[in-house]
Amino acid sequence: MKTAVQPCSLPTPSSIAELAPGATFIDCRRTLAHHPERSALRHLLNLMSQTPAWIDRLMGLRNRVVQLFGLKDLGRLTRIDLARADEDYRPGERVGIFTLISQAPDEVLVVDRDKHLDVYLSLNLLPADAEGRRPLVLSTLVHPHNLLGRLYMLPVAPFHRIIAPMTLANINRG
Repeated sequence: MKTAVQPCSLPTPSSIAELAPGATFIDCRRTLAHHPERSALRHLLNLMSQTPAWIDRLMGLRNRVVQLFGLKDLGRLTRIDLARADEDYRPGERVGIFTLISQAPDEVLVVDRDKHLDVYLSLNLLPADAEGRRPLVLSTLVHPHNLLGRLYMLPVAPFHRIIAPMTLANINRG
């Protein structure tokens, strides 16, 4: 079942909001989570594991192209171990293509750091509504380090603004 997704502001207070100064790209999307018992990390793991195959193929193309410029191969978004318990994840460990910075039941913050930019992603669960559904906010921030980072974001930003809401609309599957 697809869920309505709307643009929104960075959730405050949140770890990702503290990282906003200096970001050249900020994108936040809000929807309702129908599984209030799930942690923020579990929602993020499910979200990444359900990435459509065409998006994973785009990541493969991205990986091949950026290697020509000396940038790293991120791997695939869908390489997620759904059997691994949330509490087994530690800061500094990989979570799909990202590295875990921090996690709490209502917020998870991950990053991909490269020499040209840092991409931060968070998922925040807000207090439940009257029907017991919890607003869920997926936020992305980008801090470029150089001209290559800024150029990289020119084609990536429009794709992100299509892919993020499309993927988030499936958050309540499974």
